[in-house]
Amino acid sequence: MDKPLRGILPVAPTPFDDDGQIDEQGIGRVIDCMIDQGVDAICILANYSEQFLLSDEERARVMNISLEHADGRVPVIVTISHFHTGIVVQRAVDAQAQGAEMVMMMPPYHGVGLVPAPDGIYEHFEAVSNAIQIPIMVQDAPLAGISLPIDLLVRMARELEQVSYFKIEVPFAANKLAALIEAGGEKIVGPFDGEEAVTLLADLDAGATGSMTSALFPEQIKPIITEYHAGNKEAALQHWAQCLPLINHENRQCGLRATKVVMKEGGVIASDHVRHPLSPLPERSRERLLALARERKVLALEWGK
Repeated sequence: MDKPLRGILPVAPTPFDDDGQIDEQGIGRVIDCMIDQGVDAICILANYSEQFLLSDEERARVMNISLEHADGRVPVIVTISHFHTGIVVQRAVDAQAQGAEMVMMMPPYHGVGLVPAPDGIYEHFEAVSNAIQIPIMVQDAPLAGISLPIDLLVRMARELEQVSYFKIEVPFAANKLAALIEAGGEKIVGPFDGEEAVTLLADLDAGATGSMTSALFPEQIKPIITEYHAGNKEAALQHWAQCLPLINHENRQCGLRATKVVMKEGGVIASDHVRHPLSPLPERSRERLLALARERKVLALEWGK
């Protein structure tokens, strides 16, 4: 990348058919829809992509299809998280070789009883940084069950060449973003938030330069970021207030299923199937989701019609 990545970098869902098999044509349609949403980059194989429900072979197919179909139209970020350092390194090398412009990874985690010491976490990221020449985004999320203290994050930013982006989506994310930026200075190239932008205004106040949301309606969340960074904070607040009911319903009631439901309704994908043991949305949540999306004229709801 010629300049630091900013703005909105949503996570692409992994579409399946009704039998739970990967919908390869659907992957391409998701990428096209997201580009039409005006995204600044696309993240694949993240937790909201159901990465933990894909086999290694399926994961490789999704990456290959996504990168080929994107074809350089927007940067693609490939999530490579795994507990084993050797697998993460190989995933990073493969992603770079196929054209990824960034990788994202969580610290190694595998339940409460398997948590590496801080030095082990550092070495995990160090091995990846030494193996590639593209940036690494550190994903700091409650799902890992691991605390990533500011001093460890800053140490990685200062000492590991490729570690320069951070997705902070822990409780009180704004406080952590502000502390990270203050301690790390220019080494913190890309401080981002997540969590479907539910705390976006506070995180922008803290210094975030963008957000990694779902692909539900980034075309309407992006103006919050652009207006804020243009100095139009009142306009940003108004945009956020308009988006917040749908953001909140997605974040608190739907999770990764929201994007699939809306994209199916809008003809982007043929099925909103999620793999077991995940279950479909309850009908009441689905109806509210679609009602909120229609009120806001969400692009994905009309894209394929």
